[in-house]
Amino acid sequence: MRIALALACLAGALLLAGAAFGPQRQDSLEKPPLALGEAEAKILAVLAELDSSRRGNMNVPENDGRLLRLLIQTMNAKQVVEIGTSNGYSGIWMCLALRETGGELITHDIDPARIEMARANFERAGVSDLITIVEGDAHETVKRLEGPIDLLFIDADKPGYHDYLVKLLPKVREGGLILGHNMQRPAGQPEYVEAITTDPALETLFLHMEGAGMSVTMKKKSMREKSGGAR
Repeated sequence: MRIALALACLAGALLLAGAAFGPQRQDSLEKPPLALGEAEAKILAVLAELDSSRRGNMNVPENDGRLLRLLIQTMNAKQVVEIGTSNGYSGIWMCLALRETGGELITHDIDPARIEMARANFERAGVSDLITIVEGDAHETVKRLEGPIDLLFIDADKPGYHDYLVKLLPKVREGGLILGHNMQRPAGQPEYVEAITTDPALETLFLHMEGAGMSVTMKKKSMREKSGGAR
């Protein structure tokens, strides 16, 4: 009797916990990033520290940072442009790849305080030599960018996404990528989502939508007719 009563109480407690905290997440197959060498270990240590003390900087989740690294290194990107530096968290993830590709990151932000935090974090991670920081209103400063851009990452003022796309898409190389953060939380800017999903020159997928959400858009290569016409 006592055992049955104890089991009933335990079952009730589990039901209450489920109601209070929602369904339990299944364990992911992914594991934490592993360092290959001392330099990478130093960078990952800085990232782990920033991840544990976000302090309202609205950094991307770790998985989005890892996605940026994978894409940049896989496509051997040389010129990467970021709109929205924040405290440098996503930029450091991208530099993990750029140190292998020999590329550079040009990152834009309007907030001097955030830029100073990012500068200090880039220095601590040992990636300052890979980065150019541009301070000011990115809607204006991006006009000075020269292409070709291999990968563009937009994570700034949400109503401005479409304007950034219009200004920078011509400078993204064919086969290059445009990534937009916060497609789910908060919802993506409607004009931006419309533009990247209805243009036949673009191919778009949405990833990590269980979290903040990321759009990944490829600028297609132009289909040029062979000389002499089709055969």
